[in-house]
Amino acid sequence: MSRLEELIAELCPDGVKHQPLEQCCNILDRKRKPVTKAAREQGEYPYYGANGIQDYVKDYIFDGTFVLVGEDGSVITKAGTPVVTWATGKIWVNNHAHIVEEVDGVLLRYLFHFIQTINVTPLIHGNIPKLTGGDFKALSIPVPPLPVQNEIVRILDNFTELTTELTTELTARKKQYEYYMEQLLTFDDNTNWIPISKIATVSDYVANGSFAALKENVQYKHSPDYAVLIRTIDYSSGFDSSKFIYIDEHAYNFLSKSKLMGGELIINNIGAGVGTTFRCPNLGIHMSLAPNSIMVSTPNDAFYYYWFTSKYGQEAMSKVTSQSALPKFNKTGFRTIMVPIPAMEEQNRIVEILNRFDTLCNDITKGLPAEIDARQKQYEYYRDKLLTFKKLA
Repeated sequence: MSRLEELIAELCPDGVKHQPLEQCCNILDRKRKPVTKAAREQGEYPYYGANGIQDYVKDYIFDGTFVLVGEDGSVITKAGTPVVTWATGKIWVNNHAHIVEEVDGVLLRYLFHFIQTINVTPLIHGNIPKLTGGDFKALSIPVPPLPVQNEIVRILDNFTELTTELTTELTARKKQYEYYMEQLLTFDDNTNWIPISKIATVSDYVANGSFAALKENVQYKHSPDYAVLIRTIDYSSGFDSSKFIYIDEHAYNFLSKSKLMGGELIINNIGAGVGTTFRCPNLGIHMSLAPNSIMVSTPNDAFYYYWFTSKYGQEAMSKVTSQSALPKFNKTGFRTIMVPIPAMEEQNRIVEILNRFDTLCNDITKGLPAEIDARQKQYEYYRDKLLTFKKLA
């Protein structure tokens, strides 16, 4: 029998009392104060919103240790649980996050872990997702004796500590990666530079004709049919198949110049993520380029993937991007971008080095991200198991 089981058997064998959240902590929402981005004075104090630190400001309105829970905006995870943040020290909190502090009898760290287990999906209202103050205060919290809370916190904090250590290591490796990328992709005057159009094939989604023809020939679907449209907007920490959009065989053949074989560069050319670059994966299925993207195929896609994701490639794309409310560039502008042409042997050497860093820092099936994900899943499994209590009759 574990120490926790012994404590439960001794102190609460018949179950634990459940209380509304407002009886388990001090809710400080009335003391929050939003400040528009334009009105913020930059400083050293974290400025928190619904899902964590949004900025750093010159002053603070809270000083202590708190749990923040998203109120509106990005307030719910894929699992349907609240977005919860641990915050300490001098901070500013806007009105998009509920803020609570500890009271006698309920450990704040215990609340931090437990709130992350609550399915709040039925409580989220409005076009902009919102967990209202009334619903938040009424969340039901099991409150076991303090020794039980302490033991649960000890166990779960061991898991979060491992994740924190790995995340810190990942941050350091990413900085190292960025440093070596910049060094390796800095070329001297002896390197040839030519327009990307001289070495690459550049296509976009409307290469086959007008938008009117597209509307007539292409139907979008949200469930699998024939081909999946790969969208840059879906790529951050891997491809999320739940966000894929599908087309039928007729549309796939109509979009003949948009077919993806795997390995091509895909670059978002419109909107907030303009310039986002990634390599198309080989998923073993029919794939097509999505709207708002261009497809680039070069003699060495791996090398030019790194060049376009580097600060040099991003700067080059920014020069052909319109500075309007909706930033964008087209194929014609992109084709004028000057790119370096080092010897193929040198290109391959650079790719080999950066591939190692890329796997370590970004691969969600290998390297540190995979280890962090495994630790997080382990934490969530034990958290949900340890925080399930029989309700006291």
